Amino acid sequence: MNGAMWRVVSRASSLIFHSKKRNALSVTVRTFSAPTGLYGFPHLKTAKGFQSFVDEAIQRSGELISYICAKQPASEVMRAMDEISDTVCSVVDSAELCRHTHPDREFVEEASKASMRINEYLHYLNTNHDLYDAIKKAEQECNMLSEEAKRGVRNLRADFERGGINLCSGKLDQVNKLNIEIAQLCREYNENIVMDPGIVDIYPSSRIPRNLHYLVKPIHRSVSLITKDLSGSRGTLKEKGFRITTDPQTVSSVLQFSSDDEVRKMVYIRGNSVPQANVDVLKRLISARHELAQIMGCSSYTEFSIKPNMALSPKVVMSFLLEMSKMVKPKTREEHRLLTKFKREKCGQSDEDLRPWDETYYMTMMKSSAYKLDASVVGSYFSLSNCIEGLKVLVQSLFGATFHSIPLAPNESWDPHVLKLSLHHPEEGDLGYLYLDLYSRKGKYPGCAHFAIKGGRRISPTEYQLPIVALVCNFPGSQNPSAVRLNHWEVETLFHEFGHALHSLLSRTDYQHFSGTRAVLDFAEIPSNLFEYSLIFNWDLQLECQHPPVQDEKDVFRMVMWHIISCRALGYYAWDYRVLRKFARHCSTGEEIPQKLVESMQGARDMFAATELQHLLCSC
Repeated sequence: MNGAMWRVVSRASSLIFHSKKRNALSVTVRTFSAPTGLYGFPHLKTAKGFQSFVDEAIQRSGELISYICAKQPASEVMRAMDEISDTVCSVVDSAELCRHTHPDREFVEEASKASMRINEYLHYLNTNHDLYDAIKKAEQECNMLSEEAKRGVRNLRADFERGGINLCSGKLDQVNKLNIEIAQLCREYNENIVMDPGIVDIYPSSRIPRNLHYLVKPIHRSVSLITKDLSGSRGTLKEKGFRITTDPQTVSSVLQFSSDDEVRKMVYIRGNSVPQANVDVLKRLISARHELAQIMGCSSYTEFSIKPNMALSPKVVMSFLLEMSKMVKPKTREEHRLLTKFKREKCGQSDEDLRPWDETYYMTMMKSSAYKLDASVVGSYFSLSNCIEGLKVLVQSLFGATFHSIPLAPNESWDPHVLKLSLHHPEEGDLGYLYLDLYSRKGKYPGCAHFAIKGGRRISPTEYQLPIVALVCNFPGSQNPSAVRLNHWEVETLFHEFGHALHSLLSRTDYQHFSGTRAVLDFAEIPSNLFEYSLIFNWDLQLECQHPPVQDEKDVFRMVMWHIISCRALGYYAWDYRVLRKFARHCSTGEEIPQKLVESMQGARDMFAATELQHLLCSC
């Protein structure tokens, strides 16, 4: 869960409470030392366990609501609200992870049912006036609270109001119906992407380069032949081809490495036009979101969604995007001219235009030509096992903490190749647990993402609930990490998503409401960018791209975004030779990556930086 207290969005995080007055409220502290079910939850030994998981969450939340309504002091109200959220989010987060990654269809279906049930309960919580009144009273009495607790109470009150609790009953009912509809449409949209990624069949097989064969599926068709004898009889021949599934990773690879213009065109068009069912889903989603925003007094859903974030308003975001676009436009035009000229030279046609499916391919060609780069040579230094080792080295170097592999208990894992790591600090002890689900499989979430399972929280002065998260990727090929080769874009992505996981694991807050990635959306990306980049932010640093001085709170968003974008020029951890030489070693010889190769990679990276930034700005 992220954003509003009860609102569910993707890449969830959670929260928690434990009463200081043990005699006032009996609280069971769940531990994960001997997990007996999926993700360590005892209920989830079987798929049907999701039903009892939801039942118990609703029952426990009801007990906490009664406790809150018994005129508790502000500190107890905040803690109890936090536990309600943790109890509910434990179901939400585990159901989301299960729906996106579990290979067993029964688990996926039961997780989907649990998700729908708990979402309905969330809307009940959103409209509970007793809870809202208790939070308002706590806010008036919060002088003796810690700064974190004060902020928690303020945020919870704002979250209730953002859910429409101040509206008349008719409008509030309408808001709840729209929120349920929006959640269902978002789920349907994501499920359609997984179930119908689109396909393109290519014949003959020689049209697909060998370095892409690991991404495609061999297929055959019958081709009629006319024999050369006088009878004119016909025969058939089995012709081999390849089926391309147009998921984002495959589309990206084909556009980058296929020399066949028609193949790139078919894959580009198909990849950007499926699934067809989502056209209708998007229409309904846009309509529902706009109606919700208007009921809430906003002119657009953009205004409604940005309000709680650092940016505060669409005007701030748009001015930033336009400012960046204006800055890079001259360089973008020059890069486009160079690409067009290069294509015309390669094609031998002076009037040939650059098509959308051409850009990535000719960029790759120009980079390889200018810097003598071979993708297979670069990939030979980035086995998955090397990259995981590199992440461990970085964590130890930056934080003095180490990752250790630990065994999974029976029923805890959802796939035989899932790994579990514990993050340990020599002085602070265990800091949290990380599941690694790294390999592609049918029906799995198609990208690379971080999922929260349990957030950290202070239970008592001497006890802390450790965070539990999962890092989900879709790396193709052998399920032996030493045999899997990553391209450098995949290395960057792995480092970025690992930054999110590390944010959750290192977060230490009294309330799970603020644990890890549970922050305003445009701030939640900062730790992952810090880990991806080799720049530790210095807020007074004046970069090459001078950003305006901070005048007021509204400028904080622009300042942060300027630093994130500008620090691309200072190098990534994943691009820095001083870091790469510690783990990037040749798969056959064990030789560390040559400095000249890294310098060539850096030069190629910067070759079309303006065009790539413009694409990023247009996708916002």
